[in-house]
Amino acid sequence: MSIHPIASYNKSERLFILYQRLPRDKAKAISLTELMNAYGNDPNSFANERKNLENDLISLNQIFSDVFRSPALVRVPTWEQNISGKTARFYIEPSFSIDVINEQTLFFWEMLSNYTANYLPVSIQQTIADKLSQIRRQEKQAFNSSPLGQWQNNLITLPSMLQAPTLNEDVLACIHQALLQNCQLNISYQNKWEHSPVQRWVYPKGLVFIDNMMYLTGFNPVDDHISDEVLLKAHRNFAVNRITRAIVIDESMPDWVGRDIFKLASLQKLGKLEFTDNTQINLVLKVQKYACQHLYERPLSADQKITIIDDTWNQVNATVADTQRLQDWLVSMSQLAVVVAPIELKKVVLDRLQSALELYGN
Repeated sequence: MSIHPIASYNKSERLFILYQRLPRDKAKAISLTELMNAYGNDPNSFANERKNLENDLISLNQIFSDVFRSPALVRVPTWEQNISGKTARFYIEPSFSIDVINEQTLFFWEMLSNYTANYLPVSIQQTIADKLSQIRRQEKQAFNSSPLGQWQNNLITLPSMLQAPTLNEDVLACIHQALLQNCQLNISYQNKWEHSPVQRWVYPKGLVFIDNMMYLTGFNPVDDHISDEVLLKAHRNFAVNRITRAIVIDESMPDWVGRDIFKLASLQKLGKLEFTDNTQINLVLKVQKYACQHLYERPLSADQKITIIDDTWNQVNATVADTQRLQDWLVSMSQLAVVVAPIELKKVVLDRLQSALELYGN
């Protein structure tokens, strides 16, 4: 608790001290006059300090509303009511805390730490680790003795073969700002095979995580059109690690960008969020019987069907998106499975295998 008058501190410090000092009980709600005993003691500045106290309480209430989405700072009468002729009193809701520690938050941070340990950039991993350390310090004994706390000794995530790329934190901050404020972006984008980055203007829609890569998905600026198909041709995905610079443009995106068909879930169904040739295909595989077992556990699709051909082979039918990841998986399964249909996909896999044979043959 402060040892000097609250008014002697800068505003951010004053707000934190007020948060600490306000009672957590409606029955003990405190008035402005009572708060002034600790806030300021200079009789020559009383009027100004009292006005500052009122403004600080209003600011604190605004922070709780905007940041925590909580009406934690209670005024009696309520903030919306005129207090003319009445004595306003203030208190903090007893259940509110800037950093609530409970089973749900512990579960969230523990699982997030372990599940994402090798799938997010180092800077974000460190943020998660720091948060978990903070929680453990605050509630160390209770945490370690709880059933949930004991999980920390029973969870581990093995690293990916390829580590996550380095991300520019300033770029990420601009992307977050543009997405949350519905603003346009100007980016410098380094294409994989180009010598220098190019300037791009983007209508951003969201972030897409594929394995340990992060992509910004959005649209090139185009004029509105009655046809969604025409507008979909302007859709693009950008690897965030290849964005060398980003600037938020203080202009809102056109209305058409907000159409239902351009929401992330719809774009995913249309096969727009990763490399893909067609939206959906009817995949038919001939799979060795023992290798087919994991497809019972982890099916390729909701409509997957497995039929027995003979003692050695099973047939798998599934409706799937024809993506780059599917092709990569089929190549990795090439000694255990054969693509029967579609013929176009079979040819793609065969060409990749023949190219590999030529490399290894040399």
